[in-house]
Amino acid sequence: MQTNLSERARRLRGAELAESILRACVHCGFCNATCPTYQLLGNELDGPRGRIYLIKQMLETGEANAATRLHLDRCLTCRNCETTCPSGVRYSRLLDVGRMTVEQWAPRPAGERLQHWVMRSAFSTPFLMKALIATGTAARPLLPEPLRAKLPRQRPKARPRPAAQHARTVLMLEGCVQPGLSPGTNAAAAFVLDRLGISVVPAPKVGCCGAVDFHLNAQDDGLDRARSNIDAWWPAIEAGAEAIVQTASGCGAFVKEYGHLLSGDPAYASKASRVSALAKDLVEVLRDAPLETLGIRAGKRIAFHCPCTLQHAQRLGGAVEGVLTRLGFQLTPVPDSHLCCGSAGTYSLTQPALSSQLRDRKMDALESGRPVIIATANVGCQMHLDGAGRTPVTHWIELVADAIE
Repeated sequence: MQTNLSERARRLRGAELAESILRACVHCGFCNATCPTYQLLGNELDGPRGRIYLIKQMLETGEANAATRLHLDRCLTCRNCETTCPSGVRYSRLLDVGRMTVEQWAPRPAGERLQHWVMRSAFSTPFLMKALIATGTAARPLLPEPLRAKLPRQRPKARPRPAAQHARTVLMLEGCVQPGLSPGTNAAAAFVLDRLGISVVPAPKVGCCGAVDFHLNAQDDGLDRARSNIDAWWPAIEAGAEAIVQTASGCGAFVKEYGHLLSGDPAYASKASRVSALAKDLVEVLRDAPLETLGIRAGKRIAFHCPCTLQHAQRLGGAVEGVLTRLGFQLTPVPDSHLCCGSAGTYSLTQPALSSQLRDRKMDALESGRPVIIATANVGCQMHLDGAGRTPVTHWIELVADAIE
């Protein structure tokens, strides 16, 4: 669409990118047909096309307001629209610019700023997250239902990690939330990789991937975390680590964006591009492996929820389902499997009403085939869905590890 940015907008970081994305949109509206919030609310401004109009208006007039911020906040960033768009509009990158801009031009109230700061501090600090979970678990009977639903119903102990002993090595992003909420996931991944002749080597200085900060509009802090992780990984990369494995697809989607996000940083552009190229979701490693050697005894009837960050951001829809089918698991059909579960990082905290509606719809779809358990590939989706208190939800790699003879 024709776009003429204001002088104020042209001074923004990302102005040229935003303008090019706006010009690519042809107003077709296919995106609205697959947008979860548009389906729920029926408001043009709560679909991708309407949000694009709002961002365009803001950048052309040089003015922002609370209404624009509200509609941008309601976006899940599920990127379903990107999978659907026939013109290849990179909506999520435009949204990053739009959110950064509205944060500067129409600052949110102090209470919301405090909420964002608390979430950023807690979710990106593993030891603090573990302490909060332990405290919440101890006080569970006293907590109101909305808070109880955020705590894991079960936290099986993590199996022992195998020692590094193979010539093939990979790094693993441990994550900041997952070690506290689902401690068995990374241990199960290391166990399965070890059985396939691949060792996970530690990188103890690696922290949060930066997604929490970045998507809560503290973008510079998110980029600083990316730089820190690149520095921490780099010695192992130079020593021959063949991949940086993520078991949480939300983290993986963000690490794969390091190259784009730091492309303008002369000191990190090349390294960031290398890190993004090495970033692999766990399924990308396992689908090419000789899975038959694992000796799996699978028979459970399961439903798989493919996270948005796996199927839309990383374009790996169907990959986990393929691996699970090869291993002998019985997968049940899931209607509307392309739709978001409503977790979307911190969305379940900032937009609880919409998030709960989306979760209940997703659980209805997942349970329609009567599975005994639901599997997924992202800790946020796992906790959000399991918080419904219905069919139990776990990470798919834990099912695989438990089925090995």
